Amino acid sequence: MSREVIWLPDAIADLVRLREFIQDKNPSAAKRSATKIKEGALTLTNNPESGRPVRGLSPFREILIPFGAGNYVLRYREDNLTIVVVRVWHSKEERN
Repeated sequence: MSREVIWLPDAIADLVRLREFIQDKNPSAAKRSATKIKEGALTLTNNPESGRPVRGLSPFREILIPFGAGNYVLRYREDNLTIVVVRVWHSKEERN
């Protein structure tokens, strides 16, 4: 059963931030990165359990989206028939 994908405001801000980081150096790569992230989220519509569970945060899962020399990490949760994208970051980013 296909599900709808909803992006929370923080996840949208993450997408914008990640794209802007690459934009000045390589506009084409910036566009490809945003497309890859969105496509990754869409893969969850038919297989939401494909992401790995997040330790200590039971309702959340993560998928890795390969891009360049690393991966984007997309954190989400399933809410009935909806995939809720919570945050997105690059695996090489420092996170608090």
